[in-house]
Amino acid sequence: MSDSVGKSEQASARVERFAEEDYFGQQPSSRGQLPDPEPLLINLTRCVIEVLSGARELDQLARWVSDDVYRHLLKRVVLSNRARAVKGLRAQRPTISIGRVTITEPRDGVVEAVVIVHSKVRVRAVALRLEGLDNRWRASAINVL
Repeated sequence: MSDSVGKSEQASARVERFAEEDYFGQQPSSRGQLPDPEPLLINLTRCVIEVLSGARELDQLARWVSDDVYRHLLKRVVLSNRARAVKGLRAQRPTISIGRVTITEPRDGVVEAVVIVHSKVRVRAVALRLEGLDNRWRASAINVL
């Protein structure tokens, strides 16, 4: 009798997981359902640079990034704030210009891009991965190089 109880629990767990993930979780979107990613890539890059420089709050990006990206950026913000405090510098809005934007689409509904950022001091590259979820883009990876 314990075998039948165990099997019915497994079956109900599978049914619950199936229903929750398929109907209430984030739904992938195809490229045709999504807007042009380039404006978002440029704006997200500018915002990330401003967040790391202390000129913008990270919370302003929360709806555009995944939880993992948010945690990664939060660690970088803490380190940047500590470095500025040690040097006795204030947070300032950086003067940057966006250079070349290179976009590739490894599969439907996914965009990987590199955005070149020019500042007075140096040139940086920001690598981003956007995934289409619920008919909008969401960053699943951001790395400032």
